[in-house]
Amino acid sequence: MSWLNWKGLRADGHAAQALLAVGGVATVASILLPRLEFGADALKLCLQISVAITAATLFLSAFFIHRIVDDRRQIAESEQRFRRAMEDSAIGVAIVGLDGRIQQANPAFAAMLGYTRAEIEALTFPQITHPDDLLIGRETMLNVREGKISSYHFEKRYLRKDGTPVWAQLAGSVILDEDTGKPLYLVSQIEDIDARKQAEARIAEAETRWNFALTSTGQGVWSLDMRKGGTTYSETWVKMLGYADGELDGDPERWLTMIHPDDRGRVAEADRAHLAGETPFFEAEFRMRHKDGHWVWILDRGKTIERDAEGRLIRAIGSLTDITERKEAEARLMVSAAMLADEKERLRVTLQSIGDAVICTDAANRITFMNPVAERLTGIAVGEALGKVLGHVYWAVDEESGQRIGLTRPSASERPSCDQNTRAVLVRRDDTRCSIRQVVSPIMNDRDEFCGLVIVFQDFTDARALQRQLAYAAAHDALTGLANRSSFIRTMEELVDQCRLNGGEHQFMFVDLDHFKAVNDTGGHAAGDALLKRVADTLRNVLGQEDVVARLGGDEFAVILKAGAAARGPVAARSIIDAIRNLNFNWDGRPHSIGASIGLAPIRAGCGEVDEIIARADAACYAAKAAGRGCVSAAPDEDVRDEMAQTPLAAAS
Repeated sequence: MSWLNWKGLRADGHAAQALLAVGGVATVASILLPRLEFGADALKLCLQISVAITAATLFLSAFFIHRIVDDRRQIAESEQRFRRAMEDSAIGVAIVGLDGRIQQANPAFAAMLGYTRAEIEALTFPQITHPDDLLIGRETMLNVREGKISSYHFEKRYLRKDGTPVWAQLAGSVILDEDTGKPLYLVSQIEDIDARKQAEARIAEAETRWNFALTSTGQGVWSLDMRKGGTTYSETWVKMLGYADGELDGDPERWLTMIHPDDRGRVAEADRAHLAGETPFFEAEFRMRHKDGHWVWILDRGKTIERDAEGRLIRAIGSLTDITERKEAEARLMVSAAMLADEKERLRVTLQSIGDAVICTDAANRITFMNPVAERLTGIAVGEALGKVLGHVYWAVDEESGQRIGLTRPSASERPSCDQNTRAVLVRRDDTRCSIRQVVSPIMNDRDEFCGLVIVFQDFTDARALQRQLAYAAAHDALTGLANRSSFIRTMEELVDQCRLNGGEHQFMFVDLDHFKAVNDTGGHAAGDALLKRVADTLRNVLGQEDVVARLGGDEFAVILKAGAAARGPVAARSIIDAIRNLNFNWDGRPHSIGASIGLAPIRAGCGEVDEIIARADAACYAAKAAGRGCVSAAPDEDVRDEMAQTPLAAAS
């Protein structure tokens, strides 16, 4: 404004000076003319002209002085209006020199960037411009200097005093010199558009996410607007069907013609129902023909968003999703489900038909299946058992210890395996029991997670009884019930090993019946067998419970005295001889009398192997028979070097 004021005053000043020069010339002429030699008329004329010029000069001078004063007043008012407009403007205003320095800035611009006016007027525009936007400012200033532009309009980022960026919109004009036409400075208006830019960024980001979500999920969008003449489809959707963007836009009925004939009627009815307001939204799954001819499964969802006064459709919008893979997976699942159902039925029939009992549980140990055999063995119906904890239905204990056999899931560190038990006993609710053989197998899924148990068990009562019978028969004499030779030998081997390791001593007796052959000869083998049973009972009655009695074969018996000192051997042997002699055995009304001869041998460390001990006792028994029968003979110790005759222990000893 100062420059404008100066320009106006300079023009009016030039005019005033011209008038003063004219007036001066007229005054000089009025003084000089009388001195010249002109005629009276000429002189009078010159004087009249001089007076006229002087009067005109004075009039024009007064006019121009008034004009100058009026112009100054108008310029001052204009400058005041500009200053108020600049000071009170809600947007930033700045006067910038061609060197980029801020010559003047209004409070709005300073406040926008967090500076005071003094601070911002000491800066240049490059100093407050974001580094990424410096180029646009340089290009604009270059075009201004070269006179290529007289105004400018663009968006850029400034830097606030705290360093944070702020978006602004610039609109400015170039002020030119009136005489030369060269640019003098720039007047810029700066509007804060940071909030708008952030909103646009959020909208763009949301739109990007939306488009990405639609694309990544195979979804497209359609929009029907009857005012605009038809339907438009998103690029994603038309690509699903092999078309180019915009190729399917227009006819709102075209999509129905592309639907598979088997689906068209159902889809058209769903569309009609929604258009009629019978349903809140449209939804249908159907097949549409791809441009190359194959069928694509589509899930279409839509909703009317505007109707006219008569309820006719104006606008609708919806989405389309390619569900071909899902439909193919469903078809495969249907086939798999049918096959699984068949397999499950075959398994059910198999489990119902087999002779083994089967119980299945889930991971929480609740029963999920029982076959009829399991119902019969447990005594509980399947309807009552399903959903119950296994322990309420199936309780198995160890046959020997009586402790419950736990059925637990494998730990994470264990490899799942089947657990077999042939000594289990099933305890029923009524406290009856049956021997069973069980196999417990864990159920693991494909992630090695425990899902439950399968318990397969059989009624093993008869087999267990037979096993016990066979085991008893293998270890006992069939006639007398005493331990047989093989069982007795195993027992002796164990005792010999114990004596070698831990010390101690036991006594071994070899018992041979006297006069037994006569009973067989006169009464027959039946009489002999009956007599052997009596002898076996007599031996058990005479000896203690810890002592071992066995029949080695024929009329030969063996005894191991496990308890007592070494002196107990002769006493126990004497008791046996007396008890057998006193047997009152009659067969067919005829009495029979027998006796017994016994050989003794110690069982202790250093006594040799089992067959050596038996051989020494057998030799002692023969010595007893040679001494007259009915007596006891002890084998000599192993460390006796001279061969002493074995001394019989007479009946009187």
